[in-house]
Amino acid sequence: MAAKHNAEYENSELYKIRHSTAHIMAEAVLEKFPEGKVAIGPAIADGFYYDFDLPRALTPEDLEEIEHRMKKIIKGNHPFIKEVISAEEAKKIFADQPYKIELIEGLEKGGMDEDGNPTDEKPEISIYKQDKFVDLCRGPHVSNTSEINPNAIKLLNVSGAYWRGDEKRPMLQRIYGTAWETEAELKDYLWKQEEAKKRDHRKLGKELDLFSVSDEVGQGLILWHPKGAKVRKLIENYWSEEHEKWGYDFVYTPHIGKSQLWETSGHLGFYSENMYSPIDIEGTKYYIKPMNCPFHLYIYKSNLRSYRDLPIRYAEMGTVYRYERSGVLHGLTRVRGFTQDDAHHFCRPDQMPAEIDFVVEFSLHILRAFGFEEFQAYLSTKPEKSVGEPERWKAAESALEDSLKRHNLPYEIDPGGGAFYGPKIDFKVKDAIGREWQLTTIQFDFNEPERFDLTYIAEDGQPTRPYMIHRALLGSMERFFGVLIEHYGGAFPAWLAPVQAEIIPIADRHIDYANELAAQLRQNRFRVHVDTRTDRMNAKIRDAQKEKIPYMLIVGDKEMENQQVSLRKRSGEDLGAMPVADFISLATDEVEKKI
Repeated sequence: MAAKHNAEYENSELYKIRHSTAHIMAEAVLEKFPEGKVAIGPAIADGFYYDFDLPRALTPEDLEEIEHRMKKIIKGNHPFIKEVISAEEAKKIFADQPYKIELIEGLEKGGMDEDGNPTDEKPEISIYKQDKFVDLCRGPHVSNTSEINPNAIKLLNVSGAYWRGDEKRPMLQRIYGTAWETEAELKDYLWKQEEAKKRDHRKLGKELDLFSVSDEVGQGLILWHPKGAKVRKLIENYWSEEHEKWGYDFVYTPHIGKSQLWETSGHLGFYSENMYSPIDIEGTKYYIKPMNCPFHLYIYKSNLRSYRDLPIRYAEMGTVYRYERSGVLHGLTRVRGFTQDDAHHFCRPDQMPAEIDFVVEFSLHILRAFGFEEFQAYLSTKPEKSVGEPERWKAAESALEDSLKRHNLPYEIDPGGGAFYGPKIDFKVKDAIGREWQLTTIQFDFNEPERFDLTYIAEDGQPTRPYMIHRALLGSMERFFGVLIEHYGGAFPAWLAPVQAEIIPIADRHIDYANELAAQLRQNRFRVHVDTRTDRMNAKIRDAQKEKIPYMLIVGDKEMENQQVSLRKRSGEDLGAMPVADFISLATDEVEKKI
């Protein structure tokens, strides 16, 4: 969430309910485990968690008992009472709680500013009391436990979490829960959670034979199976066709570059922790690329550019490699090697507003083609530390915001949230069950053109610095594929389905006709498969539905005699017998319209 969104949430009644429920959960846990040690317990986007150091591992039965205790506490109508105290008083209250003592000592030394940086200013130390429980906390909370609906809370699961996120510190047990204002909201949330499990791209990726990850190959490195690779190729084909229609030039760049390249770009100075160790080639260090942009800048620099040449738009499906700790790797959505659909725009100052409009319009055009219709934009503006002339920052921010307004996109501003080298827009899309996924980023860069000394010859004959815009539309092929799997639950629309039609001969005598039909459909550019197994027809239909194939074409004596197919859709809809030409027309229409 953007900073503004965070601030609104933290002042909301729902945040107070969740924060208060976390305290109630801690009280219930200590009732069951009096010797337990408590750490921290904040409200988060969809609920809350609290970390505990307990004498044994928690079980599902423990969570049920803790939840029962929580509801009893809530019904006790206990007020939440805040007190501001000294560090000495706090240490006495929490004398048997080592994690709280560490937090108090940190507060004594000084707090953190809004960006998480140390500051000499010492924040006030406050506690909140409810019933028999006291916690070190700055709030906010509801005024009384009666404001929490006991039928709208649920403990979800337990996971491990290192104290302060440091793997050298103790491993704690983190209990996750959720709380809502109404029981109906809780039920809706739990349904979405269950639906999310069914749609998990890691689960469906295995069931539908789309991709895998192998320890022998390396974690975070994706193996694309034939069906997954087919979907990827369809995405890339559409991506390439549309980029060409909209006036991009395609480029290809190497997977490695000399250390000097990454020194010039600043990656070795600011990004080295995300890069892999160098390799030595004839005494020179080379690095596997974490980004494509420096190569695109050198392509720009390879020729003298005139103001008449601009705008220039380079696009590349470029594979990059970034160091990620094994603990954060997650299927397709957090990997070590991935292919970015990168683009870099170079334009004159007078072209910049129109170029931003172009990028926004093109991004929405592509995302809508893949079935996304709900968008939320986040505009991140100039931070305290930045490079580039203030006038350029102001012009770029205005161009970004004006374009969002012209496209009637809902957006929030994250003041000071931009990178030091330029403002940006992030687009998040909502999937079929209402979850937000970040995909597109449109990022100004005032730093790299300076570092690489990019210029064009202006109308007055003087070398002039161009504006440069980074754009990753889908983000990466791996992550976008994961999002698509979950958005569609693996049931891709016909234009993206790896197998569009399953031909099911009822008996062996129908196989030749099925194969002739398959050849005819392939001539019409359909992706088809003939199920020649000896299983019964109904079993074949069920299997095709499990594989989420859009069309099932059953052929028997009648269909063979009349040159027809009996069409069923994966939804279960039975359209009955029809001429082959009618099916081709129906399916072609759905594919071309991307239904």
